[in-house]
Amino acid sequence: MIKTLKYSFYDLARSNWTYLYMLFYLLTALSLLFLSNDLSRVIVSLMNIIIVLTPLIGMMLGTMYYYNTRDFAELLLAQPIQRKSVFLGQYLGLSLSMTLSFLVGLGIPFIIYGVLVSSEVWNFSMLLLVGVLLTLVFAALAFLVAAMFENKIKGFGVAIVVWLSLAVVYDGLFLLAMMLFESYPLENAALGITLLNPIDLSRILIMLKLDISALLGYTGAVFNKFFGTSLGLLVSLGALSLWVLAPLGLFLRVVKHKDF
Repeated sequence: MIKTLKYSFYDLARSNWTYLYMLFYLLTALSLLFLSNDLSRVIVSLMNIIIVLTPLIGMMLGTMYYYNTRDFAELLLAQPIQRKSVFLGQYLGLSLSMTLSFLVGLGIPFIIYGVLVSSEVWNFSMLLLVGVLLTLVFAALAFLVAAMFENKIKGFGVAIVVWLSLAVVYDGLFLLAMMLFESYPLENAALGITLLNPIDLSRILIMLKLDISALLGYTGAVFNKFFGTSLGLLVSLGALSLWVLAPLGLFLRVVKHKDF
C-alpha cells in the first residue's frame, strides 16, 4: 500500500492540475488579504469558497484519476497483491497530494500576513481542518462513484450530480421544507438532515468556531441550541469523520467484488 501511495503521490505531483489547484488558493488568499487586513473577514470569505470549490475539485480529480489509472491498477492486481492495498494506496496518494496543495496554497499567504502571531490562528486552523476533511470526503465519494460506473461519461455525470445535490439542491429543498412545515417542530429533523450533508456540516463547524450567530443559519442555530459550541464542534467533527470512512469503506467493498 505504501509503495502504491508513493507512486500515486509522485505521479500527481507532476500533474498540472495539482499546481493549478494550489495556485488558485494561493492567489485567492493573497487577493483577499491584500484587499482586507481583517483576518476574520478573510477567513469567512474563504469559507464560502472552500465549502463549494473543494468538494467540486475533489470529485472531478478523484473521478478522473481513478479512470486514468485503471490500466495501472489492473496490472498491479495481476500480481500477488491485495486489492485493498492497491486502491487504498491510490486513494491516500490522491488525498495527500490534494491536501498538501490546499495547505500550501492557503498557508503561505496567511503566514506572510502574520496569522501565526494573531488571535485568529485557531480559526484559521479550523478552516484548514475543514478543507482537509472535505478533500478526504469527496475524494472517497469520487472513487466510489467511479468504481460503480464503468463508463467514464456516466461516472463524471453522476459525480457532478452528487456534488450539485450536496452543494446546491440540498439547501433549496431544506428551505422549501422549512416553509411548507413551518408550523411543526422541526429541530430534531433538522439535526438529522444536517448530518447527511458534509458541506453543511463543514459550514456549521467553522461558524461555531468563529461564534458568528448571525451567519449560522437555521441548521447552525439548531446545532448551537442543542449541543452548544464545544459539543457542537465535536459532533460536527465526528460526523465528518464518518463521512470519510463510510464512502471509503463502500468503495473498498465494491472493488473487492469487482471482476477485473
